[in-house]
Amino acid sequence: MQFRPWFDPTADYHNYTIFWNQCMIVWFIDDIPIRVFRNYSAQGVPFPTRRQMYAFSSIWAAEDWATQGGRVKTDWTKAPFVAEYRDINLRVCDCASYGAAGCPDSCASSSNWYAAPDLCQLSEKQLKQMRAVQLGYTIYDYCADGKRPSAECDALH
Repeated sequence: MQFRPWFDPTADYHNYTIFWNQCMIVWFIDDIPIRVFRNYSAQGVPFPTRRQMYAFSSIWAAEDWATQGGRVKTDWTKAPFVAEYRDINLRVCDCASYGAAGCPDSCASSSNWYAAPDLCQLSEKQLKQMRAVQLGYTIYDYCADGKRPSAECDALH
């Protein structure tokens, strides 16, 4: 999915959060959920349950889906493109060693705060916030794109 911000992202810093547990991955901006990717692995939808988490950030010239099929061109006169970060906080399950076979199981253990059953769904307030953002600011939704069929889109949200 792609969104048009409801604020000027260049005017101030904003809090971007990714919450990832065994049930879902949720993207937040300033504590407002904008997107949920649920674990529908039982219905055959791939979900990263056996992968270690890591952070990756990139700025690139995306000329297809991220630019509305190429309709929005990169304005190279505004280069260089720079992103600034501050107060980065990664709260992740710490695996003893990269690729350790037992890591995914131990990270999904109910003894971890993020694996609590009540964190497997958004609250009513969060659902309302997310619906408002998606109704008012969605530019592109791959579930509505006939060229990009997805098993996730066929599963119930």
